[in-house]
Amino acid sequence: MDPITLQILWDRLLAIVEEQAQTLMRTAFSTTVREAGDLSAGIFDAEGRMLAQAVTGTPGHVNAMASSVGQFLEHIPAGELCPGDVLLTNDPWHGTGHLNDFTVVTPVFRQNDLVALIAATSHIADVGGLGFGPDGRQVFEEGLNIPISRLFAGGEPNLTLLEILRANVRDPRAAEGDLYSLTACNYSASQALLATMEEFGLPSLQPLADTIIERSAKAMEAEIRALPEASWRYDMTVDGYDEPVTLACEVTVADGRIRVDFSGTSPASGRGINVPLTYTQAYASFGVRCVVGNDIPNNAGSLGQVEVTAPVGCILSAERPSAVSARHAIGQMLPDVVLGCLREPLEGQVPAEGASCLFGPVFMGGRGVVPGSTSESFVVNAFYTGGSGARAGKDGLSCTAFPSGVRSTPVEITETTSPLVILRKEFKPDSGGAGQFRGGLGQVMEFSHRDGEPFVVSRMFDRIYHPPRGRDGGGDGAGARTYIRDGATLSGMGRSLIPAGEVFVLETAGGGGRGNPANRDPEAAARDVRDGMVSSKEADPSDPL
Repeated sequence: MDPITLQILWDRLLAIVEEQAQTLMRTAFSTTVREAGDLSAGIFDAEGRMLAQAVTGTPGHVNAMASSVGQFLEHIPAGELCPGDVLLTNDPWHGTGHLNDFTVVTPVFRQNDLVALIAATSHIADVGGLGFGPDGRQVFEEGLNIPISRLFAGGEPNLTLLEILRANVRDPRAAEGDLYSLTACNYSASQALLATMEEFGLPSLQPLADTIIERSAKAMEAEIRALPEASWRYDMTVDGYDEPVTLACEVTVADGRIRVDFSGTSPASGRGINVPLTYTQAYASFGVRCVVGNDIPNNAGSLGQVEVTAPVGCILSAERPSAVSARHAIGQMLPDVVLGCLREPLEGQVPAEGASCLFGPVFMGGRGVVPGSTSESFVVNAFYTGGSGARAGKDGLSCTAFPSGVRSTPVEITETTSPLVILRKEFKPDSGGAGQFRGGLGQVMEFSHRDGEPFVVSRMFDRIYHPPRGRDGGGDGAGARTYIRDGATLSGMGRSLIPAGEVFVLETAGGGGRGNPANRDPEAAARDVRDGMVSSKEADPSDPL
C-alpha cells in the first residue's frame, strides 16, 4: 500500500472512531457518559486486535477494552457470529473492572465475511445491588452481572435480557437506553467502515490492520530501546477503605520491552476497592505511554510492548468474587506509581504526584432510600476532580482529571437531574503543593437538598490521609476532606445519610509541587496571590498578615 493511501486510510479510521464516540455521547442517557465522557470507542480487526481508538474516552475503558474484545471471541468464536449480532458484557473480569461499565461489541460483515469488530464501553449510572460504591463484600452484592452474551441476535433484540436488566436497576429507562446508545454508536461506525472499504476497494481489512499494528509495534520498540536497560522501583501509600494500601512497583526496560511488576503490593481488600488485573494493566500501561512513545498510535501493536503483571490475590489482581465497584479509587493511582519508577531513566521529566483518583460521589434519596420519605426517588453519579502534580517546567493543572481524562459534571446538570442544589464550587486556595512549579489546586463544593430533605451520599474518595507528594524539594498537596458543614467529619469511603437541612461538603486534594519554592518566579508567585490561588501567608510565611 502506497504511503499516501495508507495515511488517508489511517486518518479515516480515526475519524470513524471519533464519530462513534460522539454518537455515543449524543445519544447516551447517563450523565456520566453524556456530560463527562466516561466511555471508550474503537475499531478491531477480525482477530480482536485493536487498531484505532477515539480521542474521547478514558484510558481505563480503552486499554481494558483492547484486551476484552479477544475474550469475547474466546466465548463466542468468529464462526458463530452472523450479521445483526451485537454482543455485550459488564463482567468485571472480562470487561473494564466493575459492573457499571458495559462493553458492547458489534461484528462487521462485508459480503458475509467478518472483516472487523466495533467496540464501545460506557458507564451506566446504576446496575442495582448496593449501588455504585465501595461497601460491598463480594461482587454478588454490587449489582447485576451479565456474562458475555448476545444483546441482539440476527438483528432481533434479546428481550429477556433487557427485561432482567430493567427489573434489577433503579433507573431502568437510563440503563436500557444506554445499551441502545452503545448499539447505535457501533452501528454508525460499522456503516462508515464499510463505506470506506467500498470507496477504496478493500475486500478485507486485514492487510491494513497488519501494517498498522506492525508499524506501531516497531515504533514503540524503538522508543523503548532509546532508554537505558535497568530496573527502577517506586512505592505509593494511599488511604484505602479502612486501612492504608501500599502500591509497590518495579519497571524493567530490556530487549525493547517494558515490564511493570506490582509485586509487594498490599493484599486484596475485604471491601469494593479491589482491582481486576485488566484494569490494572490498562492504567499501568497508560502510565508508560504518557512518557514513552506518546505520539505513537495506541493500539495492539504499541500496547503489546508493555507487559503488566501483579501477584494473584493482591489488590491489583483481585480474583472473583472480590468486590470491585470502586476499583478506580486504587487503579487510577497507578500512572503516578509507574511515572515514579520512570523518573530516573527520563532524567526527572515526569510530574509530581497528583490527586489522581476521581472524586465521584453518588447521591440518592426519596422513597425507598430515605426512611419515611414520600418524594420521588433519585440517583445521580457525578464526577469531580482534584489537582494534578507539577510538571517538568510547568505548574500542575487545577481541578483536572488525570489520568482518567473525564470532565467534571456541570452544576446545572446535577441540579436539573436531581433535587440537589450546589451552594458552592470554587478553587481551594493553598491546596497545590508549593514549589518552583506549584501543584494544581483542588476544589471545595457544598451540596444540599432543594426541599431540605435528608439524602444519602456514597463516597469513594482517597488522598485524605496520604496526600500527593511533591518532587525534587516541592511540597505535598493538601489532602482531601469530606464532612457535614456544621457537623461531623466523614470518612473517605462509605455511605452516609446527610440529615435534613444539612450541607455536605467535599474538598478535593491538590497536586504535589516540584522544586524548591524559593526558586519560584516572583511574577508567578505574585499572580498566585492576586488570583486567590495562594494566600499571602502561604506565599510569604514571614508576613504577619
